[in-house]
Amino acid sequence: MAPKIYTSSLPYPPLVHRSVFTHLFASSTGSPEDVGGYPSRTIAFIDAASGTSMTRGQLKHWALSLAYGLKHHPNTAPHAKRGDTIMIYSHNSFVWPVVVFGSVAAGLRCTLANNAYNARELAFQYTDSGAKLIFVSEGGVATARQTLKDLGFSKEEADKRIIVLPESLAWAGGPDVPRKPELAGLLAAPDLLKLGTLKEEEKFEGPELSKETVYLCYSSGTTGKPKGVETTHRNFTSVMNMVTAGIQVNTEHDLMLGFLPFYHIYGAAKLLHWPFTLGVPVAIMTRFDPEAFCANVEKYKVTICLVVPPVLVVLSRHPAVDKHDLSSLEILISGAAPLGAELSNAVIDRLQPKRGRKGPLKILQGYGLTETSPTTHLVTPAKAAEKLGTIGVQLPHLEIRLVVDGDGDGLIDAAEGEPGELWIRGPSIMKGYLNNPTATQDSITSDGWFKTGDIGTRDPEGFYRIVDRRKELIKYKGFQVPPAELEGVLLTHPEIADAAVIGIESAKEATELPRAYIVHANPNALKTETDKVAFALNVQNWIRSKVAHHKFLRGGVVVIDAIPKSAAGKILRRELRERAKEELAGRDPADDIVKAKL
Repeated sequence: MAPKIYTSSLPYPPLVHRSVFTHLFASSTGSPEDVGGYPSRTIAFIDAASGTSMTRGQLKHWALSLAYGLKHHPNTAPHAKRGDTIMIYSHNSFVWPVVVFGSVAAGLRCTLANNAYNARELAFQYTDSGAKLIFVSEGGVATARQTLKDLGFSKEEADKRIIVLPESLAWAGGPDVPRKPELAGLLAAPDLLKLGTLKEEEKFEGPELSKETVYLCYSSGTTGKPKGVETTHRNFTSVMNMVTAGIQVNTEHDLMLGFLPFYHIYGAAKLLHWPFTLGVPVAIMTRFDPEAFCANVEKYKVTICLVVPPVLVVLSRHPAVDKHDLSSLEILISGAAPLGAELSNAVIDRLQPKRGRKGPLKILQGYGLTETSPTTHLVTPAKAAEKLGTIGVQLPHLEIRLVVDGDGDGLIDAAEGEPGELWIRGPSIMKGYLNNPTATQDSITSDGWFKTGDIGTRDPEGFYRIVDRRKELIKYKGFQVPPAELEGVLLTHPEIADAAVIGIESAKEATELPRAYIVHANPNALKTETDKVAFALNVQNWIRSKVAHHKFLRGGVVVIDAIPKSAAGKILRRELRERAKEELAGRDPADDIVKAKL
């Protein structure tokens, strides 16, 4: 039987074969006053804390200057040949766009490292990616030096590999901050802007060159060592155009607030690249902070914000929301982790009254992975209320299959409305995993289908819903229990601030049992361990009235201080499974079923 392949109902934009830099910055009219189709004087990025801004024209000039500096400074020139790799290891900052786009203009690959990494973790990515230079925040220099020392570099050689991203914004006309004494002698990114300017960027024109790798983001590594994802120029230019087919903006009116980490592909693609293609400014925050977030929304009249579900939990409850005017917020786009309709409604119920007569606040869920550059699905604004809880429709130029395992007869596709593993094929699918052909072959079929590992359904209107990760579904006595669904229900409890659900093995019951970890909305209310146990049992009984019998939390409920998550908001279930093993050492979780009288 022929595979059942779904296509998009959205308009199909033209796609191009050229470099990311050319795509973003080329003049559409031939005039130097036109930068990427918008006036060069248009604001591109703002430092949210200081208000310092850069125009599109300034960014293009600084990027080409940084590219020239990389190619000509004696410290960097040996390591900045076309195709070489540089690493960025820093929290979000105003200089990030200059460094990323300058490196791309120089024809380099960029590997983006989690700024929370320690020296051991950083050394793995530095070595695996083949990086030769590290752009690093002032606060990360000690770790970068230790990394290079551990890799066998002398201090003199290590310091030649480091380029500091300074706290000072004097180079951009902003406030100056004295450089720390221990950084004396190190090259700083602004130093590279003074040597000259490339006349034009390195070109990657045509079907073959546009498939060269430009970004190396690393997957979260929740099931082993992180894997370097080879994202090409073609992948990124395609996804920018494809997303725009699903959501339109108002260049004269819209402004985005950027706090998602730029090292993660969600932040890199949707804050550094996509808004620039739309002519929409982004106010950059170092990291998410509830008070600063609300203050910045009010200060800059932010209209669109990219978020992750934990941020929406904060917005549904934090007192800062009532201290500031958030009426400008029109669209919240959520990604990186599942978002339930219950949480979306809680945020809308809180924020909508603040908008007065300005129209409905729209929460749009999207879906994607590092391997898909990232976005593959998006709820369209017109369907925001009707399709709450779905991940939306597939983007144009992508093909989708929902695959279930066959019984020895090969693969079969899920019946209409039934769940299957989401397989995706199209121009935004990664080239593969760096240095890992086995993992690449395991995830991409010979005819180009990327196997996401996520279980999804599709409704008659073409809107998809993720049930759960294939490897995370809890198997309870023949039933499949999706952790994300239970987490969504738990978050509706007025005294629960955050939740995660895992499956734990019971030898006595010969099955997995769902076990929840929860964070109390007011931790001070639980003064003793006895209070925590009593609250946990209360929740365990409460959820019985909310879900089907096979979804009861038979593995128990545990109150903890914080749910372990990646920087992008994904629950680190492996850590919770290890914790559960320690908590249950020497006994079977089914023993607690009798105690709880379930």
